[in-house]
Amino acid sequence: MKKFPFIQILLFIITFFATIIAGTLQLGINILEQPYRIIEGMPFAIALMTILLVHEFAHYMASKKHNVEATLPYFIPAPSLVGTFGAFIKMKSPIITRKALIDIGASGPIAGFIVSVLACIIGINMSTVVKIQQIEMAISLGNSILFSLLSWIILGVTPEEYDILLHPVAFAGWIGLFITSLNLLPIGQLDGGHISFAIFGQKHRDISIFMVFLLMFLGLFSWEGWAIWAVLMLIIGIKHPPVIYWEIPLDPKRRLVSMSCLFIFILTFVPYPFKLLLH
Repeated sequence: MKKFPFIQILLFIITFFATIIAGTLQLGINILEQPYRIIEGMPFAIALMTILLVHEFAHYMASKKHNVEATLPYFIPAPSLVGTFGAFIKMKSPIITRKALIDIGASGPIAGFIVSVLACIIGINMSTVVKIQQIEMAISLGNSILFSLLSWIILGVTPEEYDILLHPVAFAGWIGLFITSLNLLPIGQLDGGHISFAIFGQKHRDISIFMVFLLMFLGLFSWEGWAIWAVLMLIIGIKHPPVIYWEIPLDPKRRLVSMSCLFIFILTFVPYPFKLLLH
């Protein structure tokens, strides 16, 4: 008899509430003074939680398909601008083949990517273009190739003295794309690490080491957070456990899925994600 997932449900509720509060803070709402306005944080919370939920349940369903025992998603609430540090599932049994490894590793990023793109399209349509001089203090978000392309298609060319004031749903979509790129880094047991190991085998460790040094470099010359992420990867570990039947070859479909994930990573990666603007 399976245990009732009390902890997962509780964490989901807490995280959902934390993202609602984060959504109100982004709008400059003090819910202690105006508690009735908490509902205005719902668009951001619903969009972000949907992205995370779809990402993790795609992993979960792929695990079940390949008879890998996995938990329901654990959501991580956080006192931050977005209200969460994401979510994860725990796999409790070994992965049998490289096919299963790619299916499990790629399913989350691909599913989350699709929902994130939809959130970006909906949110950018509701965003406004404002003069930079009108912004007293704000966090400037770096643009990935994809987000820049979507902004250009939907809003047109933005003049140099103007910027896009993102609707909360668009911000949730941006976060979703950023999370996708983080997960697709070919390091350790990240989603990208699963795919890298399935394709390259023992060379995966060398790729992981190279990527950690690259993140350190970006941390020195781009965004400091990359250095923190590199250290975190070293703490978590860059090794990948073996699959049981390595000799079973990958079919063209899985190799195409792997290439698709590489393409998604290129489209969503942001070298300089955050910068504080002061005027």
